[in-house]
Amino acid sequence: MGHLDGNVLAGPIGDLLSFEPTTARGECAGCGDVAALAQAAVYGHPMGYVVRCRSCDDVLMVVVERGGRTMLRMPGLRRLEGADPV
Repeated sequence: MGHLDGNVLAGPIGDLLSFEPTTARGECAGCGDVAALAQAAVYGHPMGYVVRCRSCDDVLMVVVERGGRTMLRMPGLRRLEGADPV
């Protein structure tokens, strides 16, 4: 299955965060790679998204949309930093 880039996450998790999610920088807990969330490999499925590290393919985040609610799990992110407002 092909993947999308992290820009697809702007809608599903944008309302949960106080900053633009695609410009946020995250650090992979597995390999230490630091990159904008937009650079992650995102795999979509009917209920949400699986976000994987661009370097080591570890799962960074899982986004599930169900019943009008969005659930966010970040098992592979050591940290996620919002970008400064422009």
